[in-house]
Amino acid sequence: MSKTESRPPSRLRDWHREDVKAAIRKKEGLSMAAFAKLNGYENPSTFYNVFKMPYPKIERIIADYLDVSPSDIWPTRYANRSTPEIQSLRAKARVA
Repeated sequence: MSKTESRPPSRLRDWHREDVKAAIRKKEGLSMAAFAKLNGYENPSTFYNVFKMPYPKIERIIADYLDVSPSDIWPTRYANRSTPEIQSLRAKARVA
């Protein structure tokens, strides 16, 4: 696809990192650093990695705190996990 061609708009959009941080701040006034420490992460930069790459453990901590599913916050990370190919691989792994 050339740079001049437009891509079809994706229906899946991850929350913006500032929206995630704001949602945490709105709930109880916690900064991301304070939230990370509250969850046992003394080095908050480890916690911030969730904004750069998939990090299921931290995704779950954030989602649980916000009373949503991780796939609601990061749908693009979870969309491919339910494709028929992935489901087939999981089924084969269970049999082996």
